[in-house]
Amino acid sequence: MYSAVNTIWVLLGAALVFLMQAGFAMCEAGFTRAKNTGNILMKNLMDFCIGTPTYWVLGFGIMFAGSGAIIGGLDPFVRGDYAAVLPEGVPLMAYLIFQTVFCATAATIVSGSMAERTKFISYCIYSFCISAFIYPISGHWIWGGGWLSQMGFHDFAGSTAVHMVGGVCACIGAAILGPRIGKYDKDGKPRAILGHNLSLGALGVFILWFCWFGFNGCSTVGMTGDDTIASAGLIFVTTNMAPAVACCVTMIYTWLRYKKPDVGMTLNAALAGLVAITAGCDVVSPAGAAVIGVAAGLVLPISVNFFDSVLKIDDPVGAVSVHGVCGALGTLLTGLLSTTDGLFYGHGAHFFLIQCVGVLATAAWAAVTITIVFQFIKHTIGLRVSAEEELKGLDITEHGLPSAYGGFAFTYDDTPDGLEVLSGGVPVQESVPVEVAPSAADPASVGGVKMTKVDILCKMERFDALKRAMFDIGITGMTAINVMGCGEQRGKTEGYFRGARVEATMLPSIQVSIVVSKVPVSQVVDTARKVLYTGSIGDGKIFVYNVENVIKVRTGEQGYDALQDAN
Repeated sequence: MYSAVNTIWVLLGAALVFLMQAGFAMCEAGFTRAKNTGNILMKNLMDFCIGTPTYWVLGFGIMFAGSGAIIGGLDPFVRGDYAAVLPEGVPLMAYLIFQTVFCATAATIVSGSMAERTKFISYCIYSFCISAFIYPISGHWIWGGGWLSQMGFHDFAGSTAVHMVGGVCACIGAAILGPRIGKYDKDGKPRAILGHNLSLGALGVFILWFCWFGFNGCSTVGMTGDDTIASAGLIFVTTNMAPAVACCVTMIYTWLRYKKPDVGMTLNAALAGLVAITAGCDVVSPAGAAVIGVAAGLVLPISVNFFDSVLKIDDPVGAVSVHGVCGALGTLLTGLLSTTDGLFYGHGAHFFLIQCVGVLATAAWAAVTITIVFQFIKHTIGLRVSAEEELKGLDITEHGLPSAYGGFAFTYDDTPDGLEVLSGGVPVQESVPVEVAPSAADPASVGGVKMTKVDILCKMERFDALKRAMFDIGITGMTAINVMGCGEQRGKTEGYFRGARVEATMLPSIQVSIVVSKVPVSQVVDTARKVLYTGSIGDGKIFVYNVENVIKVRTGEQGYDALQDAN
């Protein structure tokens, strides 16, 4: 007998968990750079679209088709009898879609940690593997009647089964890929690479928080019976309490440590609290949820700094700390704070030890299998894009998309530790034919020191290398602005959008203005040409002007003196 109430509840949960894909897409896009936005959105779309048929063909059967200790069984296309595992009154197809969206959540976590440098085809292969066997096998251990379930391991909605599995895969993937170009300076100290749209990231967090009520609340897989109804109310309260407290704690922590409350870290703290409470949201009290929130709020910034500064694992959106570390943390704290079995409630250490075994075994399974998958991909088709493709952005190089923000220009902060990545390209003999002019000379000044303005138009992805090169030769000041323009070619065709060729008649560029008085103009010009040269149309132009006078507003100094540092 099917139950309309239970079925509607499960389908509502499936819809809300599906909407989490939008939340993850917004978070990852907002916390990364504009030149990779289309690639991020595409990956979040395709891990769901690849995972759905894969889980239908392989994953669901592996997870639920039997009661073996290690694996369920093989049931392609879900044609078997699942009466033993179906929730009361819920039809098989409703339960299939409910489990499918949970699988997709585990898969999409990895996208953020491997953002801005992963080949799209390689990500698609990974997405197939996690949906086909990595997530389903450990999921069977926990939810499908496997050995952890038989031991009494408790992970109500997936702190370990979903989030920690995704977080471990994210950590291994980011470690094998290596950091983004410019993430670390020559001394190994991390540099901040800012996301381009904090509003988008915040929207993603709020979408995820809203959908988490379905992720946790609807995991009761029914709404009949007084006990279940009461449990759902408790789950909603604890699900809301932990992230709220985590945000407060992280805000205070960053305020004390950095003298300002960190916006990005506090947004991540909401997700950390949500992940941590997911395992025990049905068995902890509101006070216990607050304790879990405090723990997540403290551990998150410490973990982010540890992976960033100590292990040198570049995680653009903090997925490893949010999902991997806080997923494990929340599962372990359930062993301490469960009102029915927890150590802190006088029930002994047995349940806590089971939670420890479950976390360690699941983490080991995910780490070993994903390492094999990523190493296989790395040594066959390759896992990472080339340095040149990374600097240009994955939107244009992987998808032929000039920009995910048509009509807008963004400054890209790619900071290589040298010019070798950028100064390569087409040899002069093979480049677009040009007439080589003599180097700019420094005419003798009359009546004082000669001052010259140099305007440099360059591609957006070359700006940071140009800036660093100018600082290296002694330039102490410059102005940079985003501009749109074209040369004699009236812009060039750049890729496709929805199958139509994009005619970019006005291309985004950077204009760098420098007034030179001490450094020879010829050195500025020659250095700029060396950094910007590829031999292709669109390398840029350099304009040189005479400057009559310069006045420093604060001191009134004029001419040469106005251009010098007061120190």
